[in-house]
Amino acid sequence: MSEKQDDRNILNDLFSVINKLILVMVLLIVFMVALPLGYYISNLPKRPKVVLEDAPAVLAEVKKIVQEYWIAPDVSTISDPTEKETVEYGRELIAHTSKYLGPNGSVMQISNGMNCQNCHLQAGTAVFANNYGSVASLYPKFRARSGAVENVEKRVNDCFERSLNGSALDDNSKEMKAIVAYINYLGTNVKKGEKAAGSGFKDLAFLDRAADPINGKAVYAGKCVSCHQPDGSGLLNPDKSEYTFPPLWGKNSYNDGAGLYRISNFAKYVKYNMPIGATHENPQLSDEEAWDIAAFVNSQARPHINVPKDWPDKSKKPIDHPFGPFADTFTEKQHKYGPFKPIAEEQKKREAAAALANEKKI
Repeated sequence: MSEKQDDRNILNDLFSVINKLILVMVLLIVFMVALPLGYYISNLPKRPKVVLEDAPAVLAEVKKIVQEYWIAPDVSTISDPTEKETVEYGRELIAHTSKYLGPNGSVMQISNGMNCQNCHLQAGTAVFANNYGSVASLYPKFRARSGAVENVEKRVNDCFERSLNGSALDDNSKEMKAIVAYINYLGTNVKKGEKAAGSGFKDLAFLDRAADPINGKAVYAGKCVSCHQPDGSGLLNPDKSEYTFPPLWGKNSYNDGAGLYRISNFAKYVKYNMPIGATHENPQLSDEEAWDIAAFVNSQARPHINVPKDWPDKSKKPIDHPFGPFADTFTEKQHKYGPFKPIAEEQKKREAAAALANEKKI
């Protein structure tokens, strides 16, 4: 055999050895990757079997996840005919209060012509629009404004006397029973003691300045006047039985004891519900516009109510309650228009000091 042939055979043997070594290394790498991967896969949690009997429970869980806010139960699904009739009448009274109880009401004449749903949108069912979702679950409850435990009937009559600038209903009247039945039915899907998600008003940040009625007048002229009119008198429907758009000030509007006379409540309400088409997810007003409109509207003339027994403990007054005396040294003007941050900070310090004093007593 020639010398060249010997060299060729040696090279072939060398390549063969190298190929075998590469194969061994590849197999070793594959083994090292596959072993932990196989262990991981074998230890994955087993997917539970969903049988037909589980379907309602699974659906309920899905609804719980998807349903972020309270949804009012459907009145039309009430099976008992007597209950259904009462609840439906209650809803009608909330939606069309003036038709039955307004200045020309068919049942009695005890209110100013506004409807309850002018402040509690969609008959008290709209999210973050002052709805009734938490009333049944939280009442009876102590309210600092009266300094007493109140039932639903007292709360309803507060609205008649303040927001509707009228007279109280008899607790045993057909109308009061219907309104309470409707409100209580709306809360049947809320656990006692809990607050429905999306009830009340959505939070709104304080401004670093006082709310400005002059700025608010300009915003009102551009975004509110077409519905509520230049003089704030609202717009009556053709037969004048109720307002299509309610009056925001003047003799037929809410009086100065109503909850909306506090500009924080009014600002939150308009920020997330007005103008028409606005929602809490897609507001049309900036924070500044909402505060300034509230300042403008609540600086206009409206009926007065004499309520000397309100806030027996003056330290419990909200920071934007516009009438003294107060537990601090801030003026009535600042309590009405702000800036509210200094008042809120002072209130927190006062409450913390009171809590510490109570602990020491214990």
